[in-house]
Amino acid sequence: MYKILIISLLTTLLLASNPKIYSALGDVIYGNVDKIEKLKDIEVYSLYKSDIIKYVSEVNETKKKGFALEISPSKDAQKAYLESLRELSKKNDFFVRSAQSNYKKAMKDENNLLFSKLINSGIIDTQKNKQEIINYYFKHSDDINASGIIETYINEDALLKKKQSKQKAKYKTKKMREAEKIKRIRQNDIDAQKELEKKLQDEVNKKKLEIRKNQKIELTK
Repeated sequence: MYKILIISLLTTLLLASNPKIYSALGDVIYGNVDKIEKLKDIEVYSLYKSDIIKYVSEVNETKKKGFALEISPSKDAQKAYLESLRELSKKNDFFVRSAQSNYKKAMKDENNLLFSKLINSGIIDTQKNKQEIINYYFKHSDDINASGIIETYINEDALLKKKQSKQKAKYKTKKMREAEKIKRIRQNDIDAQKELEKKLQDEVNKKKLEIRKNQKIELTK
């Protein structure tokens, strides 16, 4: 009966969001872990992939220990749990700073793919950077898929939606102009090639006439 009660209590705790003990530190770590895990699929973090996988595993194990402490408190276990949180907090801060730095670099380098992946990972404070994100999107809307957080912002704001429609119409007109330009360039290339072939043929015909003329002169001698 006691074992069943413990299992039931443990299950209830595991279904809770986070352990209550040292929650000021733990909530930040547990709240960011899924966001940090997404970084492993971004190219600039390929070297950190194994570190991220290990970090996620450590966070999950530490979370279990936090829940276990709520069932069976122990000073030594609490101290060890706090130390684990402190170490994980340092790693959490590293990834958050790194993501923020890469976010800024992506905009500077106009790396639109990296920009999109970072803002959709959740690790960037998109609410704080909302206007900056929107401004960057509209400046590079031709090359950025308005999905995820950008789509959310646009759907929430009628003015942004209207601006996006105008941007799409402008992009379509731009594409049409580019298509017409390419068509003109190709036609010019075709005309130039025909002109060149005509000149070459004229030269060949001229030489043939000269050869025939010279042959006739030779025959009359």
